[in-house]
Amino acid sequence: MSDEATQALEQHKIGHFGFSAVHIGNLGAAEYTLVTIVCDRSGSTNGFQTDMEAVLKEVVKACQSSPRADNLLIRVLTFEDTHTEFHGFKLLEAINLDDYNNSLAPGGYTALFDAMLDGIEATNNFGEQLGAQDFNTNAILFFMTDGDDNRSSHGVNQIKDALSKAVKSEALESVVTILIGVNVQEDHFRQTLERVKEQCGLTQFVPLADANKKTLAKLAQFVSQSISSQSQALGSGGPSKSINF
Repeated sequence: MSDEATQALEQHKIGHFGFSAVHIGNLGAAEYTLVTIVCDRSGSTNGFQTDMEAVLKEVVKACQSSPRADNLLIRVLTFEDTHTEFHGFKLLEAINLDDYNNSLAPGGYTALFDAMLDGIEATNNFGEQLGAQDFNTNAILFFMTDGDDNRSSHGVNQIKDALSKAVKSEALESVVTILIGVNVQEDHFRQTLERVKEQCGLTQFVPLADANKKTLAKLAQFVSQSISSQSQALGSGGPSKSINF
């Protein structure tokens, strides 16, 4: 089979939004960690969007060089007024880092909740499909935003319900969800995102007061370490321990 055929993604029309993923028949390992990265590109990210793209690249680059690289599938979503699947669940070998150039061009409002719901639903559904084919799977999701939701059609209760379904279905051995507040300097936004974390039942909230090269480099390291830790926990029966930021 050609590399192009191996890397092609299938469309899955499920949940509120649908998603794409590598064909299950093209997977060679027995277990996978599903990684979803959801990135804000609303107008307020103007000024540090290039650095955020660098975070994406560094995370994927670190995963590609990880001993667990063959056991990771990565999906990336971006959002502003609406949200977009930048790419579906891909094997790391199928990802070209240059594809992330200009992926976070800023503009519009912040449809955070819609993007979160999409990420959770797709992860759970693909986990169920993998489980039905006897793959062992777990998941980790990152939601990166610099502010509060002000555009979504869905809310925290639907996110909480989707996350609860993912946990109860047992298709995924464990699910870790991390909300990252980028450039959250005002107490109002920090407190709002802390409430989102609690109301949705997310695993961890990580606030960044500044979005500069130093803090974003630290963020890239945190995300890649969290992915590695969750992947290494696969088969243990539970989630990985939280990584301190």
